[in-house]
Amino acid sequence: MVGPVLLLVAGLLAAPSQAELSVMTWNVCAGTNSACPLYRAGALELAQSIGGYAIKNGPPDVIFLQEFCTGAAGTLELWLEQRTGRNWTIGSWGLTSRDGTPYACHPDRLGRPRGAQSIAVAVAGDAATFEVHPLPAPPWYVKRAVLCATVPARKVRACGTHLSSGRADDDHRPGAPYRTRQIRRLLEIAAEPGQRTILGGDLNVAPPDSGYGSAAGRRAVAPLYRAYQECDQRGARRTGRWTREGKKLDYLFAPKGTVRSCRVARDVTLSDHKPVHVKLAL
Repeated sequence: MVGPVLLLVAGLLAAPSQAELSVMTWNVCAGTNSACPLYRAGALELAQSIGGYAIKNGPPDVIFLQEFCTGAAGTLELWLEQRTGRNWTIGSWGLTSRDGTPYACHPDRLGRPRGAQSIAVAVAGDAATFEVHPLPAPPWYVKRAVLCATVPARKVRACGTHLSSGRADDDHRPGAPYRTRQIRRLLEIAAEPGQRTILGGDLNVAPPDSGYGSAAGRRAVAPLYRAYQECDQRGARRTGRWTREGKKLDYLFAPKGTVRSCRVARDVTLSDHKPVHVKLAL
Protein backbone atom coordinates (compact mmCIF):
# COMPACT_ATOMS: atom_id res chain seq x y z
CA MET A 1 0.00 0.00 0.00
CA VAL A 2 1.28 3.45 -0.88
CA GLY A 3 0.65 6.20 1.63
CA PRO A 4 -1.15 9.37 0.59
CA VAL A 5 0.69 12.18 -1.10
CA LEU A 6 0.34 15.52 0.62
CA LEU A 7 0.39 18.15 -2.12
CA LEU A 8 0.42 21.76 -1.07
CA VAL A 9 -0.03 23.68 -4.28
CA ALA A 10 1.39 27.16 -4.62
CA GLY A 11 1.06 29.66 -7.44
CA LEU A 12 3.53 30.64 -10.11
CA LEU A 13 6.67 32.73 -9.92
CA ALA A 14 9.56 32.75 -12.34
CA ALA A 15 12.85 31.40 -10.99
CA PRO A 16 15.59 34.02 -10.57
CA SER A 17 17.67 32.40 -13.31
CA GLN A 18 16.25 30.00 -15.85
CA ALA A 19 19.78 29.01 -16.93
CA GLU A 20 20.78 27.57 -13.53
CA LEU A 21 19.20 25.21 -11.02
CA SER A 22 20.18 24.83 -7.37
CA VAL A 23 19.25 21.59 -5.59
CA MET A 24 19.73 20.39 -2.01
CA THR A 25 19.23 16.99 -0.40
CA TRP A 26 19.14 16.41 3.35
CA ASN A 27 18.15 13.58 5.64
CA VAL A 28 16.93 15.71 8.54
CA CYS A 29 16.54 12.83 11.04
CA ALA A 30 13.35 14.28 12.49
CA GLY A 31 11.11 11.24 12.80
CA THR A 32 12.12 8.45 15.16
CA ASN A 33 15.83 8.77 16.08
CA SER A 34 16.11 10.12 19.60
CA ALA A 35 19.82 10.89 19.11
CA CYS A 36 19.06 13.71 16.63
CA PRO A 37 18.35 17.35 17.59
CA LEU A 38 15.13 17.59 15.53
CA TYR A 39 13.63 14.47 17.11
CA ARG A 40 10.21 15.44 18.55
CA ALA A 41 10.52 18.98 17.17
CA GLY A 42 7.15 20.56 16.42
CA ALA A 43 6.07 21.73 12.98
CA LEU A 44 7.19 25.33 13.47
CA GLU A 45 10.58 24.31 14.88
CA LEU A 46 11.09 21.94 11.95
CA ALA A 47 10.17 24.66 9.47
CA GLN A 48 12.44 27.22 11.11
CA SER A 49 15.37 24.82 11.44
CA ILE A 50 15.16 23.22 7.99
CA GLY A 51 14.02 26.32 6.14
CA GLY A 52 16.47 28.57 7.96
CA TYR A 53 19.39 26.41 6.96
CA ALA A 54 18.13 25.96 3.39
CA ILE A 55 18.01 29.70 2.69
CA LYS A 56 21.15 30.61 4.64
CA ASN A 57 23.38 30.78 1.57
CA GLY A 58 20.67 31.56 -0.95
CA PRO A 59 17.58 29.33 -1.18
CA PRO A 60 17.74 26.36 -3.55
CA ASP A 61 15.18 25.85 -6.31
CA VAL A 62 14.53 22.23 -5.31
CA ILE A 63 14.86 20.55 -1.91
CA PHE A 64 14.85 16.79 -1.26
CA LEU A 65 14.15 15.81 2.35
CA GLN A 66 14.26 12.43 4.07
CA GLU A 67 13.12 11.44 7.58
CA PHE A 68 10.85 14.48 7.50
CA CYS A 69 7.31 14.43 8.98
CA THR A 70 4.21 14.87 6.82
CA GLY A 71 2.52 17.01 9.47
CA ALA A 72 5.11 19.77 9.03
CA ALA A 73 4.90 20.12 5.23
CA GLY A 74 2.34 22.93 5.21
CA THR A 75 4.21 24.91 7.86
CA LEU A 76 7.50 24.56 5.99
CA GLU A 77 5.88 25.65 2.72
CA LEU A 78 4.42 28.78 4.31
CA TRP A 79 7.68 29.55 6.12
CA LEU A 80 9.68 29.34 2.89
CA GLU A 81 7.21 31.55 1.04
CA GLN A 82 7.28 34.22 3.74
CA ARG A 83 11.09 34.25 3.99
CA THR A 84 12.02 33.97 0.31
CA GLY A 85 9.26 35.93 -1.43
CA ARG A 86 8.77 33.01 -3.82
CA ASN A 87 5.89 30.59 -4.07
CA TRP A 88 6.67 26.99 -3.09
CA THR A 89 5.02 23.65 -3.82
CA ILE A 90 5.72 20.71 -1.52
CA GLY A 91 4.94 17.07 -2.14
CA SER A 92 5.32 14.69 0.79
CA TRP A 93 4.90 10.91 0.96
CA GLY A 94 4.67 9.10 4.29
CA LEU A 95 6.33 5.73 4.70
CA THR A 96 4.05 2.85 5.62
CA SER A 97 4.70 -0.10 7.89
CA ARG A 98 4.56 -3.68 6.70
CA ASP A 99 0.84 -3.86 7.49
CA GLY A 100 0.10 -0.70 5.49
CA THR A 101 -0.37 1.64 8.46
CA PRO A 102 1.55 4.94 8.54
CA TYR A 103 5.10 4.71 9.87
CA ALA A 104 4.54 7.46 12.39
CA CYS A 105 6.97 10.14 13.46
CA HIS A 106 7.16 10.14 17.25
CA PRO A 107 4.98 12.87 18.81
CA ASP A 108 6.43 16.31 19.44
CA ARG A 109 7.59 17.44 22.86
CA LEU A 110 4.00 18.37 23.80
CA GLY A 111 2.70 14.97 22.76
CA ARG A 112 1.09 16.17 19.52
CA PRO A 113 1.13 13.88 16.46
CA ARG A 114 3.46 14.86 13.62
CA GLY A 115 2.20 12.58 10.86
CA ALA A 116 4.28 9.89 9.18
CA GLN A 117 8.01 9.79 8.62
CA SER A 118 8.37 10.89 5.03
CA ILE A 119 10.29 11.85 1.96
CA ALA A 120 9.49 15.28 0.54
CA VAL A 121 10.30 17.34 -2.53
CA ALA A 122 9.93 21.14 -2.39
CA VAL A 123 9.93 23.22 -5.57
CA ALA A 124 10.28 27.01 -5.66
CA GLY A 125 8.58 29.27 -8.17
CA ASP A 126 7.33 27.26 -11.12
CA ALA A 127 4.30 25.01 -10.86
CA ALA A 128 5.09 21.34 -10.33
CA THR A 129 3.15 18.11 -10.52
CA PHE A 130 4.00 15.20 -8.22
CA GLU A 131 4.00 11.43 -8.63
CA VAL A 132 4.69 8.66 -6.12
CA HIS A 133 6.18 5.42 -7.40
CA PRO A 134 6.51 2.47 -5.01
CA LEU A 135 9.83 0.63 -4.86
CA PRO A 136 10.57 -3.02 -4.12
CA ALA A 137 10.99 -3.32 -0.36
CA PRO A 138 11.39 -6.11 2.21
CA PRO A 139 7.90 -7.33 3.21
CA TRP A 140 8.97 -7.44 6.86
CA TYR A 141 9.87 -3.73 7.14
CA VAL A 142 8.70 -0.31 5.93
CA LYS A 143 7.67 0.33 2.34
CA ARG A 144 9.78 2.63 0.14
CA ALA A 145 8.98 4.93 -2.76
CA VAL A 146 10.32 7.58 -5.12
CA LEU A 147 8.64 11.00 -5.14
CA CYS A 148 9.09 12.89 -8.42
CA ALA A 149 8.26 16.52 -9.17
CA THR A 150 7.95 17.52 -12.83
CA VAL A 151 8.40 21.22 -13.62
CA PRO A 152 7.26 21.75 -17.23
CA ALA A 153 8.37 25.40 -17.41
CA ARG A 154 11.97 24.38 -16.82
CA LYS A 155 11.86 20.90 -18.37
CA VAL A 156 13.05 19.47 -15.06
CA ARG A 157 12.11 16.21 -13.38
CA ALA A 158 13.35 16.00 -9.79
CA CYS A 159 13.06 12.65 -7.99
CA GLY A 160 13.90 12.16 -4.32
CA THR A 161 14.00 8.94 -2.33
CA HIS A 162 15.22 7.17 0.81
CA LEU A 163 16.27 3.61 0.12
CA SER A 164 16.37 0.62 2.44
CA SER A 165 19.25 0.46 4.90
CA GLY A 166 21.75 -2.32 5.49
CA ARG A 167 20.42 -2.99 8.98
CA ALA A 168 19.46 -6.49 10.01
CA ASP A 169 15.76 -5.56 10.17
CA ASP A 170 15.79 -4.05 6.65
CA ASP A 171 17.96 -5.06 3.64
CA HIS A 172 20.80 -6.79 5.48
CA ARG A 173 20.97 -9.77 3.14
CA PRO A 174 23.80 -11.12 0.95
CA GLY A 175 24.01 -9.06 -2.22
CA ALA A 176 21.91 -6.11 -0.97
CA PRO A 177 18.98 -7.43 -3.04
CA TYR A 178 16.40 -4.75 -2.26
CA ARG A 179 18.69 -1.77 -2.66
CA THR A 180 19.89 -3.23 -5.96
CA ARG A 181 16.31 -3.59 -7.19
CA GLN A 182 15.35 -0.17 -5.79
CA ILE A 183 18.12 1.61 -7.71
CA ARG A 184 17.25 -0.27 -10.89
CA ARG A 185 13.64 0.87 -10.54
CA LEU A 186 14.71 4.42 -9.61
CA LEU A 187 16.56 4.68 -12.93
CA GLU A 188 13.44 3.63 -14.79
CA ILE A 189 11.17 6.05 -12.93
CA ALA A 190 13.42 9.10 -13.11
CA ALA A 191 14.01 9.12 -16.87
CA GLU A 192 11.36 10.93 -18.87
CA PRO A 193 11.70 12.06 -22.51
CA GLY A 194 12.11 15.82 -22.90
CA GLN A 195 12.95 16.38 -19.22
CA ARG A 196 16.27 17.03 -17.47
CA THR A 197 16.44 14.54 -14.62
CA ILE A 198 17.87 15.34 -11.19
CA LEU A 199 17.62 12.56 -8.64
CA GLY A 200 18.95 11.87 -5.20
CA GLY A 201 18.44 11.45 -1.52
CA ASP A 202 19.69 9.04 1.13
CA LEU A 203 20.55 5.93 -0.89
CA ASN A 204 22.06 4.00 2.03
CA VAL A 205 24.97 2.65 -0.05
CA ALA A 206 28.63 3.63 -0.36
CA PRO A 207 30.08 4.93 -3.67
CA PRO A 208 31.59 2.32 -6.01
CA ASP A 209 35.23 3.40 -5.55
CA SER A 210 35.03 4.35 -1.88
CA GLY A 211 36.57 1.21 -0.42
CA TYR A 212 34.08 1.06 2.46
CA GLY A 213 30.59 -0.30 2.93
CA SER A 214 29.46 -3.59 1.45
CA ALA A 215 30.73 -4.62 -1.97
CA ALA A 216 27.14 -5.41 -2.95
CA GLY A 217 26.01 -1.90 -2.03
CA ARG A 218 28.84 -0.35 -4.00
CA ARG A 219 27.86 -2.42 -7.04
CA ALA A 220 24.22 -1.47 -6.63
CA VAL A 221 24.83 2.26 -7.09
CA ALA A 222 27.25 1.92 -10.03
CA PRO A 223 24.49 2.09 -12.72
CA LEU A 224 23.56 5.59 -11.52
CA TYR A 225 27.13 6.74 -12.17
CA ARG A 226 26.97 5.30 -15.67
CA ALA A 227 23.79 7.20 -16.49
CA TYR A 228 24.42 10.49 -14.64
CA GLN A 229 27.06 12.71 -13.05
CA GLU A 230 27.12 12.66 -9.25
CA CYS A 231 27.43 16.04 -7.56
CA ASP A 232 30.57 15.26 -5.55
CA GLN A 233 32.24 12.76 -7.86
CA ARG A 234 36.05 13.08 -7.76
CA GLY A 235 37.17 13.07 -11.39
CA ALA A 236 37.05 9.56 -12.76
CA ARG A 237 36.76 8.12 -9.25
CA ARG A 238 33.20 7.40 -8.24
CA THR A 239 33.36 8.67 -4.70
CA GLY A 240 32.91 11.87 -2.68
CA ARG A 241 33.05 13.48 0.74
CA TRP A 242 31.33 11.72 3.64
CA THR A 243 27.80 12.74 4.62
CA ARG A 244 27.20 10.54 7.68
CA GLU A 245 29.73 9.22 10.21
CA GLY A 246 32.62 9.07 7.78
CA LYS A 247 30.68 7.53 4.88
CA LYS A 248 28.93 8.98 1.87
CA LEU A 249 25.28 7.88 1.84
CA ASP A 250 23.63 10.99 0.37
CA TYR A 251 23.71 11.72 -3.36
CA LEU A 252 22.63 14.14 -6.06
CA PHE A 253 22.77 12.90 -9.67
CA ALA A 254 22.31 15.17 -12.70
CA PRO A 255 22.81 15.02 -16.48
CA LYS A 256 26.46 14.62 -17.35
CA GLY A 257 28.28 17.89 -17.93
CA THR A 258 25.77 20.05 -16.05
CA VAL A 259 27.34 20.13 -12.56
CA ARG A 260 28.92 23.53 -11.87
CA SER A 261 29.57 23.23 -8.14
CA CYS A 262 28.96 20.85 -5.26
CA ARG A 263 29.04 21.46 -1.52
CA VAL A 264 28.73 19.19 1.51
CA ALA A 265 27.79 21.23 4.58
CA ARG A 266 29.96 19.65 7.26
CA ASP A 267 29.19 22.44 9.76
CA VAL A 268 25.51 21.46 10.08
CA THR A 269 24.79 19.58 13.32
CA LEU A 270 20.98 19.41 13.30
CA SER A 271 21.02 15.88 11.87
CA ASP A 272 23.25 12.82 11.72
CA HIS A 273 23.46 13.46 7.95
CA LYS A 274 25.08 16.43 6.21
CA PRO A 275 23.20 18.37 3.51
CA VAL A 276 24.51 18.19 -0.07
CA HIS A 277 24.09 21.10 -2.51
CA VAL A 278 24.57 21.21 -6.27
CA LYS A 279 24.37 24.02 -8.82
CA LEU A 280 23.54 22.93 -12.35
CA ALA A 281 23.68 24.62 -15.73
CA LEU A 282 20.47 23.95 -17.64
